[in-house]
Amino acid sequence: MACRAVKVTRPPLMAVSEARAISQRDLPKLGSEWVLLAHANNRVLASVPLAKLTQPPFPASAMDGYALRAEDLSSGTGELEVVGESAAGHGYHQPIASGTCVRIFTGAPVPQHADTIAIQENATPLANRRVKIDKAEQPGRYIRPAGGDFQLNQELLATGTRLTPQNLALLAAAGHQHVEVRQRPLVAIISTGDELVPVGTVPDKDQIISSNATGVVARIEAAGGTPLDLGIVADEPVALESAFEQALNAGAQLVLTLGGASAGDHDLVRPVFEGMGGQLDLYRIAMRPGKPFMVGRLAGDAGELRLLGLPGNPVSSLVCTKLFAEPIISALMGATYSDGKMWGTLAQPLGANDEREDYSRCLVTALPSGSWSVTPFAKQDSSLLHIAAASNALLCRPVHQRALSEGDAIQFMFW
Repeated sequence: MACRAVKVTRPPLMAVSEARAISQRDLPKLGSEWVLLAHANNRVLASVPLAKLTQPPFPASAMDGYALRAEDLSSGTGELEVVGESAAGHGYHQPIASGTCVRIFTGAPVPQHADTIAIQENATPLANRRVKIDKAEQPGRYIRPAGGDFQLNQELLATGTRLTPQNLALLAAAGHQHVEVRQRPLVAIISTGDELVPVGTVPDKDQIISSNATGVVARIEAAGGTPLDLGIVADEPVALESAFEQALNAGAQLVLTLGGASAGDHDLVRPVFEGMGGQLDLYRIAMRPGKPFMVGRLAGDAGELRLLGLPGNPVSSLVCTKLFAEPIISALMGATYSDGKMWGTLAQPLGANDEREDYSRCLVTALPSGSWSVTPFAKQDSSLLHIAAASNALLCRPVHQRALSEGDAIQFMFW
């Protein structure tokens, strides 16, 4: 009896926006911890810090010059007696009388009754501790008011703020040594494939160096996560199941598998994950690079483990980490995420796009007009790391976008 061929149907490719929404659905918010400011860069605030003092604590000079009473120069210029000096850390604490002034330096306290600063460029020192002021200034000129930066108990930053060096300097100035931040998500990385050998190993015939995890780990760290590289796993169900168990037992919130996401005989991520009781939320997306992509979840004693099954091509892994893993890391920490899409001008023509969203490697340069020039690379194969390394951005095209001409507007996001 002749056997009839059975047609295998696959679900349609899912839109990237829908896939991103599903991957971030029902994410918990991690707990908090107190850390030193020195260790808080790129962390996410878990509470609102209040200023522990007023800054500046006194009216301070913004320039080197002479502190005086503006009324003494009502005629525009005049001579004044220099009765003292006020320097940073060594102020002059007597009130100044009419007809007198105090030599003052940037950051120093302004003496009582002085209401303006005549900068030293507009002053001529004379004999007998006198000075000629050549230009009058308006009251309050060059004086930083007390509390002009912040005041005691003022709210400094909002919860969910990702801390920058500027934020940390503000907190330090406001009297903070520690800050309460969200815990960093633990992100496990599993590289799959019999063909892979560790970095630093000379590959034999039919082998390649496992490079994907190196770039993915760096992106996770930059996004604020803590990477847990579980190394290379052979194309054997038992080995992959063991790696998933390691991620669960370590308390990881997210696991990225690199490779094994397609439907070939050696692509084991899906069957092993589902065989452990994992639920697959999506499979295959309308995106280039990155079509073979999975999102799932697996319950464990330490909590739920979210799965991102990434393609094995190195550029695909990097692009999918940026588009999917980084927003999840931000959400777990309670931070607002933006992919930073911007508009630029296309530097060369592009043909029409097909049914997949396209993220082409490109070089973006600033134009004298203040806009951006976007030049896509001719070669876009997702295995070409030298192209990814030469690029500084991803050109973003929606599905079925028409052919574009040089000078047309185009969206992009910096790496």
